Amino acid sequence: MRLLGLAGLLALLATAASSGPTASPAEAAAIFADLSPAELRAVRAFLMSRPELGLSPSRGGPLAKNTLFLVELLPPAKELALGYLDRGGPRPRRQARAVVFFGAQAEPNVTEFAVGPLPRPSSYRPLRFKGGRAVPFAARPMTQLEYELLHRALAEATAPLYRLLRDATGFWFHNCSGRCLTFSDIAPRGLAPGERRSWLVLQRFVEGFFLHPVGLEVLVDHRDPDPRRWAVRQLWYNGRYFSTPQELADAYERGTLVVARLEDPPSRQLFSSYEPRGRFATGTPTEVHGAKVCEPQGRRYRLRGNRLEYGGWSLAFRLRSSAGLQLFDLRFNGERLAYEVSVQEAIAFYGGHTPAAMQTKYMDAGWGMGSVTYELARGIDCPEVATYLDAHHFYDADGPVRFSNAICVFELPTGVPLRRHFDSDFQGGFHFYAGLEGHALVLRTTSTVYNYDYIWDFLLYPNGVMEAKVHATGFIHATFYTPQGRRYGSRVHSHVLGNLHTHLVHYKVDLDIAGTGNSFETMDVRFENISNPWSPGARVVQPRLHRQPRRNERQAAFPFGRPLPRYLLFYNPHRRNRWGHPRSYRIQHRSHAGPVLPRGWQEEKGDLVAWVTVGFLHVPHAEDVPNTATPGNAVGFFLRPFNFFDEDPSVASCGPVIVRPLDPPTFSRLEIQRWTPASPGPCVAPGPFTYNGTYRQE
Repeated sequence: MRLLGLAGLLALLATAASSGPTASPAEAAAIFADLSPAELRAVRAFLMSRPELGLSPSRGGPLAKNTLFLVELLPPAKELALGYLDRGGPRPRRQARAVVFFGAQAEPNVTEFAVGPLPRPSSYRPLRFKGGRAVPFAARPMTQLEYELLHRALAEATAPLYRLLRDATGFWFHNCSGRCLTFSDIAPRGLAPGERRSWLVLQRFVEGFFLHPVGLEVLVDHRDPDPRRWAVRQLWYNGRYFSTPQELADAYERGTLVVARLEDPPSRQLFSSYEPRGRFATGTPTEVHGAKVCEPQGRRYRLRGNRLEYGGWSLAFRLRSSAGLQLFDLRFNGERLAYEVSVQEAIAFYGGHTPAAMQTKYMDAGWGMGSVTYELARGIDCPEVATYLDAHHFYDADGPVRFSNAICVFELPTGVPLRRHFDSDFQGGFHFYAGLEGHALVLRTTSTVYNYDYIWDFLLYPNGVMEAKVHATGFIHATFYTPQGRRYGSRVHSHVLGNLHTHLVHYKVDLDIAGTGNSFETMDVRFENISNPWSPGARVVQPRLHRQPRRNERQAAFPFGRPLPRYLLFYNPHRRNRWGHPRSYRIQHRSHAGPVLPRGWQEEKGDLVAWVTVGFLHVPHAEDVPNTATPGNAVGFFLRPFNFFDEDPSVASCGPVIVRPLDPPTFSRLEIQRWTPASPGPCVAPGPFTYNGTYRQE
């Protein structure tokens, strides 16, 4: 484990006055560095001091006020940055992007500002976007204050339902202490612009409460800035709709309600817990540590501020509070390949029988996807030997908030050679064996957007390949099971339906291949039927390359859900390699998502049977010498259980680690629960590399 004082170093580098030719690599990277805590506080102090903005603290008080919601770096314009990095131009002025909720105005809205110059801001200006209009106040992201008010309103509204909830679930909202209900809210919050109506899914507040819906969903209209004017518009309970809580309560008292009575949850080994239960049939040990990542001779990468170097790779990075990881000035052996590669958005579209499920279409950047980068657990989220970095976010707060160990960097053994060859003599021996072990450098963070956890990776391979990858984990977005719900998912527990959904993740990829003057073409294979030149009268059917230049944006837009051309090539038409080919990079798309809505449907206007055959088209290129490398040249499929078991069978493993605070909210004492030894001990056996390539008969 290594902890770096990243924020202080970045602040020092960011304020260093230097021009392109004389700036160190770390100073150059610092123009893309996240704002330091001091810079975040300076922006807030400056904006709070402006009487015309009329800003109030975010926490507490009414919703109808002007508040500073978000502060993060406003990256320099690309031309200014390239002028500084490449042509010796002036260092771009450092600025912040600030999002202000104007709730105390005659026409409430959300406005973004550019604030600078940092570190001592003295001016601000609105950031104008297409259309030139501010974002309506009703479309603003949720805040902690609004959630607190929503919880209070829901507790009051469900007071008539106390007996129903107590009798059916053993939990309740009104005046609860130890057996409380909670809720999950969904989006979009309405069916038309200007609405702010949220369906709330009530759940028992136990560990993994996302999997404990109680069968009640409530539609709350909270558009008005005054919570006293909020109202419950509808309720859904166990398949029936009701207009008011009292109507539902009356149905229960009359005995005309079909009640879903839930079993009392156990105190230990709850089905939604990570606690091990069951055992594997083989009896192989899981109560000891598994394989670990080690650095037997020290780390092989360099981290200076926000500049990362590994082999031929160098780049600058930041963790944007609004959306997540962003890479800038990505180079290999000093040549820029991309100006920016960044996470932009993650979307999830759901279907279901309950009103909340059928309404759910999450756009996670609107839920602060980049700001929920909680602490990474050493040895689980990242290897123990990783370098861990803190992050500071100013999101729905009254100052910067430090997220410890929010980013990690580590070198990963891939477990497969980058390339290898065994040259047999076909007589029981071999002429030579050559192999290069596979490694990649990983830059990682996570986003826990309520129930879902996204693990965001950028991987750098030694052969000039970069991989952008996201894993989705965490809890599923579940609703109450009804027989009609089987059309929309799988029953995963007695009263729980796991709803079908599609995840879409969007990246921005601004490539600069051997310069900024790039072109784009697609390449695929067509077959030709020609006369055989060495056998008269015979024919040869063979593949040939088909290249298609894409000269404008329309030609380069591919319909979603249809097969892509297999090679998407970005190249510089004026720069060629030694063999006369345009210098190019390929985007190799790996996805299995289909359309999420019919073409032309209202939300769509705003942007299977399997015969498993896997393979890949290989057009040999210069980088195949001396051998074809494995990164990017891998295909396959997963055989995954789908309701084969009653739950995830890996719950039988003894590998989990559970950390529970014993004294919230101080969090000074923790219960760390695990079923393996506290320390893994050494994980690399000493000794030199040995090899015996014979295969003689004995």
